[in-house]
Amino acid sequence: MKLRSFIAYILVMLAIVLAIATTSTATNPEPPRTDSTAESLRLLAAKRDFLIGTAVRPFPLKNEPIYGEVLAREFNIIMPEHHLKFAPVHPERDRYDFSVADEIVNFAQEHDIKVIGHALVWFHALPRWVVEGNFSREELLEILHDHIQTVVGHYRGQIYAWDVVNEPVEADGTFRETIWYKTIGPEYIDLALRWTHEADPDALIYINDYGEGLNSKSDSFYLLAKSLQERGAPLDAIGFQTHIGFLSAKDSQEVAENMKRYAELGLDVMFTEMDVPINQFSGTEEEQLAAQAEMYRDFLNICLEASNCNTMLTWGFTDRYTWLTGFTGGKAPLIFDESYRPKPTYSAMLEELKGS
Repeated sequence: MKLRSFIAYILVMLAIVLAIATTSTATNPEPPRTDSTAESLRLLAAKRDFLIGTAVRPFPLKNEPIYGEVLAREFNIIMPEHHLKFAPVHPERDRYDFSVADEIVNFAQEHDIKVIGHALVWFHALPRWVVEGNFSREELLEILHDHIQTVVGHYRGQIYAWDVVNEPVEADGTFRETIWYKTIGPEYIDLALRWTHEADPDALIYINDYGEGLNSKSDSFYLLAKSLQERGAPLDAIGFQTHIGFLSAKDSQEVAENMKRYAELGLDVMFTEMDVPINQFSGTEEEQLAAQAEMYRDFLNICLEASNCNTMLTWGFTDRYTWLTGFTGGKAPLIFDESYRPKPTYSAMLEELKGS
């Protein structure tokens, strides 16, 4: 592994560990309860046959009642932020651990919320036994096949969509030289899609990446999707991560143009991991929050207006729990503040869903 790649791997793994392990030292917030007939993102989205959702962490779901209350009230689709990735769910070659992911899936079922599985094949969040195993191509194919069949099979009929391959393309448009690519070759993507579909034919299948504007990376990602279709690989949708200002373009109209070419292929587009840190904007905090609200509203608008987009998830929903704090220093990127109070972004999204 190249030194730069190894350092990047360590940084991301540290960020993941900190994000999952971190608990707030502040007193658990108790904001005023809202009446069950009040407007919510979920109620308004349902009227438009739209899926509005978020990534979910197990600690606050289990330990902060308000976290689950807001989650159930505001969202109709969720994904485990970490606990369906390879390392947590398959920590040893002959052992799987679904306990934490099961808790999230059970919560979703109790509240009539759809679930996205994230992510079956990625170059981060791999256990040491995979990274350091020095496996042959045949051995790694067997490992990947068994992993996908076991994980997808465990949740057969319970998962709405699977993020099958996450971040397969580098910023320069080349294939990312992951352990899967270097050992198996680019066909690992086709195989992963086929094995996922075999394990659960009713689940939607998508590939996911950042860099959603018009650039060499997005061009290569589009050509990858097109070639997968031409080879008959099962593929229903494309995931746009939309980490705005960190890994993704700020120009919503450029993203809208990119979405159109997927529509021509008959592929849906989903915004899968959106967050918008306010410290990328100038001005006072009030002005930064207003700019953040406008950015969220713009991206929600282009999804609502597109013929092939009906799903938008944020990468968490409260600033109390965001991966950016320990990774990039991104400030207040989500739609509720650290005390679960709705920010201007929340109001802007409500208005956009109302069509006003």
